[in-house]
Amino acid sequence: MANGGPVEHGYPHLRTVRESVTALYRRLSYDTVRTFSASVAPADVAFADVDDLHLGAQRVAREMVAHYRLPDARLIVGFREMTHAANVELTAGPEYFVELNDRFRDHRRDIGAALAHEVAHVYLHRLGLSFPSTRENEILTDTVATYLGAGWLLLDAFREHGASSQKLGYLTPEEFGYVLAKRALLFGEDPSVWFTSPQAYTAYGEGLALARRDAEQPPLRAAGWTGRLRYARDRRHAQGHAEAPEAGRETAYRFSAGGRGPLRVSFPCPTCHQRIRVPVAGRVRARCGLCRSVLECDT
Repeated sequence: MANGGPVEHGYPHLRTVRESVTALYRRLSYDTVRTFSASVAPADVAFADVDDLHLGAQRVAREMVAHYRLPDARLIVGFREMTHAANVELTAGPEYFVELNDRFRDHRRDIGAALAHEVAHVYLHRLGLSFPSTRENEILTDTVATYLGAGWLLLDAFREHGASSQKLGYLTPEEFGYVLAKRALLFGEDPSVWFTSPQAYTAYGEGLALARRDAEQPPLRAAGWTGRLRYARDRRHAQGHAEAPEAGRETAYRFSAGGRGPLRVSFPCPTCHQRIRVPVAGRVRARCGLCRSVLECDT
């Protein structure tokens, strides 16, 4: 939790974020991801200053448990002084103890954001989905919470007022915006109507621009003119070498020779980021086996 200190910006965790989206699809399946088409509604996690602190926190926790489809999980929420925003004790369940930073006693509207992250920890624990390091796991948790419809609260908790700032979660504001935009493009929703933070609008706009660029990279037919020229140059180079060397490091696509077979190109799916491999044979239609996206390509 950044509280009054500097807030990191940009996309330093983008690779792990994309790997998290792929891992989520592999663990849940396309059909299960689609069941999360409805985001957490602002009214369901609203918390007025006149509400009882503990009863209100328990009510919001129940909403999060319901959103993540954890009907047999019970969260017991408490408050104490701590460095981080919150902490959850991951046990076999069904009871899970969540501690929130004492700061939330006076910032109750952000309790939903903190619980969105902590209940996502419980959800991933139940799924058995994790990454090797603690930091990667936290990035995975933020990404899953956002992609499944609860993490817009984490982005909305980002606020800057002169020298004062607040940010929850491990992703940067722009990375939260990026994952939120990937979800919005998938389900056709506009989460910006729920924001109360002006900075959340900006971060979401930047993330949306990057998410749209994912679908405009060669060999996709929606690629821009500059990208198409670069792709054609790399393709000519690959066709002229028996070992079909990789394209430049700045490109996401890679060429490979299939023995005596045709040259092939692999590239990340713009939805789930799983790599797709197709022959270099002009205009083709590819279907991602993981997220079922149908992609128009010009290879």
